[in-house]
Order: sequence, then structure tokens, then C-alpha cells
Amino acid sequence: MLVKDRMSVNVLTITSDTTVPDALAKMEEQGIRRLPVVDNDRLVGIVTLLDLVRASPSPATSLSVWELNYLLAKLPVKDVMAKKVYSVTPDTTIDEAAALMREHRIGGLPVVEDGRVVGMITETDIFTAFLEMLGVHRGGLRITLEIKERHGALAEVARLFSDYGVNIVSSVAFISDQDKDLAHSVWRIEACENPEDLINYLQSKGYKVVHYSENGVAQK
Repeated sequence: MLVKDRMSVNVLTITSDTTVPDALAKMEEQGIRRLPVVDNDRLVGIVTLLDLVRASPSPATSLSVWELNYLLAKLPVKDVMAKKVYSVTPDTTIDEAAALMREHRIGGLPVVEDGRVVGMITETDIFTAFLEMLGVHRGGLRITLEIKERHGALAEVARLFSDYGVNIVSSVAFISDQDKDLAHSVWRIEACENPEDLINYLQSKGYKVVHYSENGVAQK
């Protein structure tokens, strides 16, 4: 899945001369937490709700309320925005975008194509995409198996499901014990009439069933 499959389009942007109160008003009106800053069709920064809140004067200041409001009304976002902007393209993969967000601890990325901002992708978009890729909302049976980390291990399990006559919705795997070359493979399959029979079948083939649940309800 690519960023263009889940990004928001028709993104609201502001210029670097937009004042902090105007930027705050746009965020509140649209229910968003970040705005790309664009000058002459070029991305020059990004400003978040937290940036704008931090720009608000402290109650401890000696300035009068009138002076505070005057200064804030004149403060442009270029004075508080992040100038080093991490961005992706429409053809960036979802997992690459997620890794970039995680690495830099940011909640959203402008999507840039040919130098122009064409979208935004946020952590919520990423979470939704991963849930879809894992088939969470399709229900069925979720099975976690312990497997050896070796060539062809996942293909062998897939053949077992095929031989049993069930359809695989999604599959992921991660290392569970690197020292022992063990991994957990998580499979979501379409609902079957007798889940217990399938579990017994997998165990009879030498696989340890770590966990399984039907429609989100864990089984023992």
C-alpha cells in the first residue's frame, strides 16, 4: 500500500506570513493539528498546534493584556514553524512513511510531488492502513504460530492452510527469540466451521500455537 492510497488531498496550507492567531483559527475551524507552510508553491515549513500554543505569551510576563494581544496578532508563523520538514511522495510505501514518523517522532507528513504539496498523511491514516492490511475488520480467525526463522518457513505454513481448505486474509511475522532463531507468525484466515479442528491439525504438524482468537475473542 502506498501513501497516495491513504493520504488526505486538498490540503489546507498557509504562508509564512500568516499570523499565529489566523493559523490557530484555521486549525480550529478544520479540526486539524498541523499546517504545511507554502510560499510561491514551495514547501518552506510546517507548523503544529503545539508550536502555536508555545508561541502564546506566558501569564508571567510583565506586559499588559493589550500589549500581549497586539504582539501575538503580529507574530508570523515563520517565527515559530519548523523549517526542517520531513516529507514523502505519493509513491512512498506506508511502512516507509510510518518508519519516518517513528524515527523523528512526528504525527504527520506533507506529501510532495514535483515540489508541490499534494496531500498529507497522518498517524491516524497510517494506523487505519495497517488495520486494513492486517484484515482486522474482516473478522475470522487470528492464529499466532511459533516457527523457526529459516528459508521457506512461511510458505510451508501457507501450504498447510491451503491443504486444510481455508483462505488466508493476511500474514505477518516478527522475531520472538533471536538467539534460538524463533519467530512468531500471525495469520488471519476467513472463518471456519471448526476452529478447534484447525488448531489440532496445525499442532499435529508440529507447530506450536501461541495464541488464537475468533472475531477478536481470545481462546485458550
